Amino acid sequence: MKMIYGVKDVPKWGQTILFSLQQLLAILAATIAVPMIIGNGMQPSAALFGAGVGTIVYLAFTRFKSPVFLGSSFAFLGSMSAAFAGGASMSLGYLGLLLGALFAGLVYVIIAIAVKFAGTKWIDKIMPAVVIGPTVAIIGLSLAGNAIGDLMSGSATYTVIEEVLKPIIQGGEIVGGHLVEEEVTYTYANTFIALLCGLVTLGVTVVCSVYGKKLLKMIPFIIGILSGYAVAAIFTGFSYIEGAECLRVIDFSPFSTLGTAEAWYPNFAFLTAFDVFGGGYNPGEAGTIGAYIGTIAVAYIPVAFVVFAEHIADHKNISSIIETDLLKDPGLHRTLLGDGVGSIAGAFFGGCPNTTYGESVGCVAISGNASVVTILVTAAMAIVSAFLAPFTLFLSSIPKCVMGGVCVALYGFIAVSGLKMLQKVDLNENKNLFVVSVILIAGVGGMVLNIGAVTVTEVACALILGILTNLLVNIKRKDKTPAEEVASEEVEEEVKEEVKEEAVNEEVQ
Repeated sequence: MKMIYGVKDVPKWGQTILFSLQQLLAILAATIAVPMIIGNGMQPSAALFGAGVGTIVYLAFTRFKSPVFLGSSFAFLGSMSAAFAGGASMSLGYLGLLLGALFAGLVYVIIAIAVKFAGTKWIDKIMPAVVIGPTVAIIGLSLAGNAIGDLMSGSATYTVIEEVLKPIIQGGEIVGGHLVEEEVTYTYANTFIALLCGLVTLGVTVVCSVYGKKLLKMIPFIIGILSGYAVAAIFTGFSYIEGAECLRVIDFSPFSTLGTAEAWYPNFAFLTAFDVFGGGYNPGEAGTIGAYIGTIAVAYIPVAFVVFAEHIADHKNISSIIETDLLKDPGLHRTLLGDGVGSIAGAFFGGCPNTTYGESVGCVAISGNASVVTILVTAAMAIVSAFLAPFTLFLSSIPKCVMGGVCVALYGFIAVSGLKMLQKVDLNENKNLFVVSVILIAGVGGMVLNIGAVTVTEVACALILGILTNLLVNIKRKDKTPAEEVASEEVEEEVKEEVKEEAVNEEVQ
C-alpha cells in the first residue's frame, strides 16, 4: 500500500502521539511476555524500558532511516533460562543475561563488519524474492496459532486446590492410581465471551482502517483495542454477580499494587547483575567463572546466527512496504550494528536481548505511516511508561482476547506482505515452485530443530531449506568446452539472423 507518511515525514504532533501509542500497543504483548515467561524476578516494565533504549540505539546506527521498533526476542528464551540454570543465585543469573546479550550482540557486530567489506550482493544471490518472500510469509503464519489462541482466551484466572488422579507406574506399565491435592488454574472467561470481545476488536479495527476518514483510518489499532476493552469491561462488571463468574475477562487485581514501590520503579537487570561484586556470587553453586561463561556463550552465540536470518527477512519485508531497500540505504551493516548494539543496551536494563519486531512492521503497513519520528516517540513512550505504574498496569490488563483480535490483522499483514514479494516470480517454472513449496511446508508444518541448548525456529529452518533448495535448482551445467560454447553461441546468432530475414521477406511479399 502507498505510505501516507514516508520515512522522513513528520506528522503533526497530535497525530504522532497517537501513531506512537498505536505502535506501543502493537509491540506490547510480545515485549512484556518474555520476562513474564522467564520469571526469576524479571519485570515487564524493565523490559519495556530496555526495548525503548534499544530502539533509540538502533535508530541512531541506521541514521534514522529504518522505521522499526526493537522488542524482547522470543528466540533467546532457552538461552535466558540457561542463565538461571544449575542452582545459580539470582545475581549470577542476571549477570549471565548481560553476558549472553553481549555475546549475541558481538555476533551481529562481526557479521556487520564482514558485510561492510563483502557487500550485500551475495545476499541477493542466495536470498532472492523467491526465497525471502515465502520466508516473510512464514513469519506471520508461524504466529497464527498464538493469535487464535489469544483470541479465545481471557486474562482473569483463579487457582483452586483439587484432587487429581495420578497414575502408579511399575515396569513401564500403569498398575493403578492415587489421588493427590494440587493447585489447578482456571480461566474465568467463557471461550465464546472471549471470542466475542476479540471479534469486536478485530471488526472495529477493520472498519476504521477500510471505511474510516483521516485520523480514524490511521489509528485503527487504538480504536479497536479500546472498543474490545470496553466490551470486556462490561462483561467483567457483570461477572461479579454470583454465578456469573464465567463472564470475567479482565483481571483487575494487578492494580492493587499501585501503592507499592515495585510498581513504580523497574528492577533493572544491571542493578541485580552487579550484586555479584558485592559477594552475591557463590562459585560452588555453578562451578568456575570460566565454565559458567562458556555455558552462556554456547547458549547465546548460535541463536544469534539464527536471529540474523530473521533480521534479513524483517528488513526485506519493511523495505518492500516502504519501497526503499534498507539493505542498501542505510545498509545491512548499519541495521546489523543497530540491532546488535541495541540488543546489548536493551538487555542492560531489561535483561532481554532485543530484535526487530514483525508487529511493528505490520503496524507500519496497516497505518500507512513509515515516519521514523513515530518510532522514536514510541521508544520514548516505552521508557517513560516504565515509571508510570497506572499506564503500565493498564497496558498489562488488556486481555489476551483483545490483543488476539488485533494480532489476527497484524500477523496476517506480515504474511500477505511476504506473498506480495512473489508477484514478479514466475511460479510456472518448477525451480521456483519447488523453492516456495519447501519453505511454506517447512514453516507451516512447524519444523523446529533442537540442537543442544540451541533451538532453530521454524522461520530459520524454512529459510535455510529454501536457500539450499534454491542453490540446488540453479546449478548450471558446464558440459561444453569453451570452444564449443563459442561455436554454439555463433550458431544461435546465425539462426536468429535467418529467422529475422525470413520475417522481413514475408512482410515484403
